[in-house]
Amino acid sequence: MTAQKRTLTAWKATIAVAMSNYIEAGAIIALATSLTLWQGAFGFEDGMVGVIAALSANAFGAAIGAAIGGPLCDRLGRKFIYTYDLIVFMVGALLVTFSSGLIMLLAGVILMGIAVGAGVPASWTYIAEEAPSEHRAAHVGTAQLAWSIGPAVGFLLAVLVAPLGVFGARLIFLHLFVIAAITWWVRRGLPESTRWKADRAAEIAAGNRPSFFSGIAGLLKEPKNWGALAFLLGVYGLWNTVAGQAGIFQPRVYDAAGLHDPMQQNLLQVLVWTLTALGTYFGFMRYGDRVSRRWLYFGGAALGIVGWAVLIYAPPGLFSLLFFAVSWGISAGLGAQAFYGLWTAELFATRYRASAQGVLFMLARVMVGLLSLVFPLLLTDLGLPGVGVIILGLLVAALLIGTIWAPKTEGKSLDEIEAERYGGRVPMSTEIPGNL
Repeated sequence: MTAQKRTLTAWKATIAVAMSNYIEAGAIIALATSLTLWQGAFGFEDGMVGVIAALSANAFGAAIGAAIGGPLCDRLGRKFIYTYDLIVFMVGALLVTFSSGLIMLLAGVILMGIAVGAGVPASWTYIAEEAPSEHRAAHVGTAQLAWSIGPAVGFLLAVLVAPLGVFGARLIFLHLFVIAAITWWVRRGLPESTRWKADRAAEIAAGNRPSFFSGIAGLLKEPKNWGALAFLLGVYGLWNTVAGQAGIFQPRVYDAAGLHDPMQQNLLQVLVWTLTALGTYFGFMRYGDRVSRRWLYFGGAALGIVGWAVLIYAPPGLFSLLFFAVSWGISAGLGAQAFYGLWTAELFATRYRASAQGVLFMLARVMVGLLSLVFPLLLTDLGLPGVGVIILGLLVAALLIGTIWAPKTEGKSLDEIEAERYGGRVPMSTEIPGNL
């Protein structure tokens, strides 16, 4: 196979797998733009709004999926997860689309969340393993690009179908079902990760019989992984606790900041996510393989802090809203989630890479969920300035952790990074009896 053909094949696989990120982010935004409508239609209180948000793809639902999907991805392969996760997602999307009450709505939201949590570790792991070493950030950034386009389209659709009320919300979830079905069909023909197949063959040849728990056991057995887990949880977990509230509750934040019109709120979010997509493409994907990742991360993280500070403490008005939209949008494109997808793939060995993704994504979503349970109430009781102390504290901590301890891995192959980190020795997964 020629170099050009290998490149085209790698990009085809990247795009096909990355499309799940469009669907998964779109699910979060579809719920964010419709929660008030569902609340009006089914008559539940603000406390239940927090519960639904916490059990969704934005929080605990995704945490459950990640806890299952990460280890399964290491046990059965990357293709197993990205072949079946969207089937679960489609069932959940249909339940929400045709929901007739709170129970049906909640069941659909939880199923979609589980599918999202299972799919994210598989997609980011697969993309990084199949990407050329010199273009790994560009390929991993494609997943972030798709993640950004999903909400931009979701908020735009919310504006277009706003006159239809709850029926319009149902149409948005139905569109996610259709896109998921098309993506599932396209991905069926993708091959398994060559790196995973080679590593699995070597492990079996060495006499190990991998189980469902092998990835987690191998991950926790090696002390070098503990620092990487703490670092990435600091970078992504803290940042995502803020981003998760913005993803599901941003219309309520805008309302607290003085912007009350739902259509204007959604249009502002279209601007935020469009700029996130542009920041991902022209920033992270273009320069993540060329410049110091430490300073690229710092610039994105600092811009996000400034944007939130202006929204929270500047006088309410058009300037503060637009300044926030531009700065937070670009920051998210350059920021923690894209680096998390990249660094998680680089800092862990192949045999438990997806398990590490699953553990980290699960913990990050649990953090989002815990705050989501009380965020609407805190916003009502403390106002935006009071909640702003929590938001800015989390973002500053994520900036410091990511900037100080950023690994220097650009331009290196996964094999080179693995050899450097483990001294040419990667601990085998602990054998557990059975064949779970």
